[in-house]
Amino acid sequence: MAANLEQKIADAGSPQTMLWESQSPPIVSTPVTPEFTNWRDEQLAWRSNAVLYDQSHHLADLNIRGKDALKLIRDTAINSVDYFPVDAAKQYVAVNEEGQLIGDNILFRYEDDEFQAVGIPPTINWLQYHAEKGGYDVELVRDNPSYARKGNPLCYRYEVQGPGAFNVIRELIGAEPPDVKFFHGTRFTIAGKMVRALRHGMAGEPGFEFVGPWADHEVVRGALLAAGKKHNMIQVGGRAYLTNSLESGWLPRPLPAFYSGKSTEGFRKWLAGDEIDANVSLGGSFFSQDIADYYFSPYDVGYGKIVKFDHDFIGRKALEAQVAEGRTTSNRKVTLKWHGDDVAKAWASMYQPGVGAKFINLPIAHYATYHYDRVEAPNGSLAGRSLHTGYSANYRSMMSIAVVDATVAEPGTELVVVWGEPKPSSKVQVEDHVQFKIRATVHPAPIDAHARTSYRKNA
Repeated sequence: MAANLEQKIADAGSPQTMLWESQSPPIVSTPVTPEFTNWRDEQLAWRSNAVLYDQSHHLADLNIRGKDALKLIRDTAINSVDYFPVDAAKQYVAVNEEGQLIGDNILFRYEDDEFQAVGIPPTINWLQYHAEKGGYDVELVRDNPSYARKGNPLCYRYEVQGPGAFNVIRELIGAEPPDVKFFHGTRFTIAGKMVRALRHGMAGEPGFEFVGPWADHEVVRGALLAAGKKHNMIQVGGRAYLTNSLESGWLPRPLPAFYSGKSTEGFRKWLAGDEIDANVSLGGSFFSQDIADYYFSPYDVGYGKIVKFDHDFIGRKALEAQVAEGRTTSNRKVTLKWHGDDVAKAWASMYQPGVGAKFINLPIAHYATYHYDRVEAPNGSLAGRSLHTGYSANYRSMMSIAVVDATVAEPGTELVVVWGEPKPSSKVQVEDHVQFKIRATVHPAPIDAHARTSYRKNA
């Protein structure tokens, strides 16, 4: 096995070949129960009732403690940390020196000198690399997702959300829930256990996320279920959970921009060859031999509003140049609602003679870790890339989160999503198939009006 990511890319011949021909399956939320009832009803419940999410297993954690903890974050984040009270959280976003997106995570401030970054591995690895190689006076504790770890997580994460969430929380704590601003926190005592609580919501609905040591998870979960039973709370399984970002407009897996380029060479040599980010896959109908064609600027994916040039950080000069060049308005993140008749034709091809469409898995359709589909204008020209695809029972539609050219981003515009690889790769999850073109209508991201307006305004 290659010693590090740089060697693994060299052995494959290019980062594109390494990722495109990777045999790694798409990431799933193991070992979370896939369905407690059925994923359709579980999706509907977060709009009509109260639901319980188990977020304990699918994300990586990095605890950062020490006198340089805040400095590490300030030096690597595009967003400001001037206001960051204890018990609050921020969406941490990082780029490389060229201003290309590494990714994002949720960063909690537990104490003055203690933070915890929670997210998929790319930005966790990015923070760990800079902490270890940058001479920062910090102590790190790393916990990988359950699919890449032996043993139990270090902490549990449960979230109660939905229109009925506060009825459950009121029952749980025996008092009126405190008035806490979005992404700010408090601390509760639940069944005798101290629990950190963050005001949060995954699909534009109100709720709290509860965090504590894994040793307490059974007691706290039992208390949550007992309180929820009185209000018909629904548990959401792993299958439905992965789809809530389709409704909230968050783009969960843009390819991190560290697989090429001189500025990230040190990172690639640092990252072990058996680490998660060295063993992921790339697929979809969008194909380019140049891996940089899969990278984004934070302005492409809607993070422009959080870029703050009030501090020095990795990639600042590049982002300032993007602003000067007008990059901030050239692309836009949107939701695409796929036309049901076209999806039905692709699905029906499974029951007809000959080679049909690439299988459309439900409710999440990805067949690679990083999934990129080609989005076309009606004349067939490239209009953008679609990255996150699945079915929503709330909208009775296949949907995807895409980044498209601003000239075709107005709601109501009809575009075309190409489904299936141009030439099927060797990935074991890719069968022989032909491409299908599926019409899709542009909607805002998030598609949910409440999440776009009053919920975010109140946040």
